[in-house]
Amino acid sequence: MSSSLLQMNTIFISILIEALPFILLGVIISGIIQIFVTDEMMAKAIPKNKFGAIVLASVIGALFPACECGIVPITRRLMAKGVPLYAAIPFMLTGPIINPVVLFATFVAFGNDWKIMIERGLVAFLVSLIVGLILAFQFKTPQVKNEIHVHTASKKMSEKIGEALKHTIDEFFSVGKFVIIGGLIAAAMQTYVKTSTLMALGHGAVSSNIVMMGLSYILSLCSSADAFIASSFRSTFNDSAIIAFLVFGPMFDIKNTLMMLSQFKTKFVFSLFAYVFILVLVLSLLIVH
Repeated sequence: MSSSLLQMNTIFISILIEALPFILLGVIISGIIQIFVTDEMMAKAIPKNKFGAIVLASVIGALFPACECGIVPITRRLMAKGVPLYAAIPFMLTGPIINPVVLFATFVAFGNDWKIMIERGLVAFLVSLIVGLILAFQFKTPQVKNEIHVHTASKKMSEKIGEALKHTIDEFFSVGKFVIIGGLIAAAMQTYVKTSTLMALGHGAVSSNIVMMGLSYILSLCSSADAFIASSFRSTFNDSAIIAFLVFGPMFDIKNTLMMLSQFKTKFVFSLFAYVFILVLVLSLLIVH
């Protein structure tokens, strides 16, 4: 086997090892939501005011220790329980970034630097907030490919637990195949697309941010570990480009793009990608210095 194929194989396995625990955590939470969280509970929890719902959704991700690999199934289940699109998507965008595990990892990776950690959380929050407001006015339907119907009334606890386990297993295999495909693509691109080639393009203020965003998409790193990779670029790129890397990657990478395309309508996913790309680029340039 050639050295390039061995390298690709090593990268692919490392991506799977990194992603699978978080996918498992995500689908377990998804199964619990599916069975034990009622529509009435969600209706009471979500503010009637759209702006309030978007703000709440953008910060509640801090309570879920999920990375971008596991956040898509959780988001889909919340929507099945009645969470509107404009609230579910901000949760999906910020969840992998503002949860305590990721923020602490960012703090440590940058030498106990509060500035990078705060800027990462702030840019992510503002991106999700603006995206939520756009979606509230643009899309009036859920934009999911297949509706999920849940019937859990008048069931014994043992039956509910059994259904939760079944949903967890089904979700794991459903999501898992897209992570494998995405991992293979990411590994191939990391092997055959040289990082130095991308870095050579990123000399200007705008171009360096775009290059780092592209790199984060290709690398498809787990958000709990990406800060340690980002810190290694600090001698080459400015903090604005580093923040663009740390925010865009967890919101969109190869793996979760494929997962989103399996759950949401294609036109919606591409629209969301465009909004996130533009907002991360603009806000990272305006806020981070």
